[in-house]
Amino acid sequence: MSRRPVNPSRRFGDGGGGLFSSSKSRSSPILSVGLIVLGGLLLMAYSYKGSGGFGNHIESVSRVEGDYLCTAEVQRAIPILKKAYGDSMHKVLHVGPDTCYVTSKLLKEEETEAWGIEPYDTEDADNHCKALVNKGIVRVADIKFPLPYRPKSFSLVIVSDTLDYLSPRYLNKTLPDLARVSSDGIVIFTGYPGNQKAKVGDVSKFGRAAKLRSSSWWVRFFVQTSLLEENEVATKKFGQASTKSSYVPKCQIFHLKSFN
Repeated sequence: MSRRPVNPSRRFGDGGGGLFSSSKSRSSPILSVGLIVLGGLLLMAYSYKGSGGFGNHIESVSRVEGDYLCTAEVQRAIPILKKAYGDSMHKVLHVGPDTCYVTSKLLKEEETEAWGIEPYDTEDADNHCKALVNKGIVRVADIKFPLPYRPKSFSLVIVSDTLDYLSPRYLNKTLPDLARVSSDGIVIFTGYPGNQKAKVGDVSKFGRAAKLRSSSWWVRFFVQTSLLEENEVATKKFGQASTKSSYVPKCQIFHLKSFN
């Protein structure tokens, strides 16, 4: 099949309806309507994103899964934690970056009340997260200082990522305080050495780069400081539930007892 020859007499600007033609043509009204419709669609998309729609959600999820690996891991581990802790999952406090997403997921679980502590500012948070802050479900607090809760306010405290940014000096203060506000235990999610690289943004936001420690370091720290004891029962149940569900964590997970 032969191609139709191009009419050499037609030129953009000679009545051919080109985008930059100065002559009037039939396509001009259509083009104007098209531009108006396109502008309206772009305006709607921008407004939806600002209200916490698909744009903010995608950005937030990628931030959780990329920068805060263990906060994302908590969300994956919720079904396993429920099997290991049972009734202790009824009143949970999550402490860590991007806690809004963990807290929201916990609140969707049956018979589960949840609160969150965001250790850093929420200036870049979406409207959904800010709504949780306004309701008092999520609080912004520096965990190097006593948490704004009474003793044994929660059955279980889950911590992710944030301890990696604390020096041993502050760990000595923060971990006992986490034990103070929990009644049935603490679950710590911390990164494996080498999993994350220090980012300039981390230093400016957190004051220091994350220091990912080995499991032997953490165990030695718990023993030497005599702060907390391993929750052997919870550790065993969590391991059994993980095996049955073929769950392989991407972070180190420690189960500790609360203060009696």
